[in-house]
Amino acid sequence: MATTKKTSTKKKITKQQIIDSYMAYVLENEKMPVSIFKFSKENGFSEQDFYTHFGSFEGLKSGIWTTFYEMTMDLSEKNKDYDHFSNQEKMLTFFYTFFELLTANRSFVLFTLTHEKDKLKTLQQLAPLRKKVKSFASELIEEKNDEQQLKFLKHLAVIFSEGAWLQFVFILKFWMDDNSPSFEKTDVVIEKSVRAIFDVFATTPLESVVDFGKFLWKEKMA
Repeated sequence: MATTKKTSTKKKITKQQIIDSYMAYVLENEKMPVSIFKFSKENGFSEQDFYTHFGSFEGLKSGIWTTFYEMTMDLSEKNKDYDHFSNQEKMLTFFYTFFELLTANRSFVLFTLTHEKDKLKTLQQLAPLRKKVKSFASELIEEKNDEQQLKFLKHLAVIFSEGAWLQFVFILKFWMDDNSPSFEKTDVVIEKSVRAIFDVFATTPLESVVDFGKFLWKEKMA
C-alpha cells in the first residue's frame, strides 16, 4: 500500500503580527528591542520573517504609522455615505478617525514620539506617513479644482497638501499635550483647523482663521 508523504507547511508571519509583537515589547519593557535576531526569536518567528516585511526597526516604526493611515482610510471608506461627503467632511473624517486610533494606542505613540533624544529621528519615522497625508490632501484639492470653472479659482495642490501636513503635525502635538476628558479639546482643534484650512482656499477665510486663533489663545492662557 502506497503511503502519502506528509509535507509540513510553515505558517506565514504577517506584517501585523510583527507590529503587534513590537508594540507589546515596547509597552512591557519601556524601551526598543536592540536585536532583530533576539526580538524575532522571543516572539516565535525568524529573522527572515522580519525582513520579509521590514528592513530594520526604523522601517518597522515608520510602518506602524502607515498602518495607522491605512486603517484610517479603510474605516472611513466603509462608511456608506463617505463617497458623498464633501472634501471638507472627508478631511474631518480622516482626522477624527486617525486620532481615535492614536488614542487607542496612546501609551505606545507617546513613547515612540518622545523617547528619541534626536528629534530628527522622530521626524524620520513620520516621513512615509507625510507622503500619504500629502497625497490624500492633494487628491481632495484636485477634486475641488475640477469643480471650478474659472482658472483663477483653482489652487495649487502642493501648497494645500503641505498645509494639511503642517496641520496634522500641529494637531498631533496638541493631542500629545491634551489633558481634557476623552481628549475633547483635540476634537475641537480638529474641527476648527480643518474648517480654517478649507476656508483659506475659499473666498472668506478671515472668520475661521480668527475663530481658530482665539481658541488657541484661550488654550495657551488656560
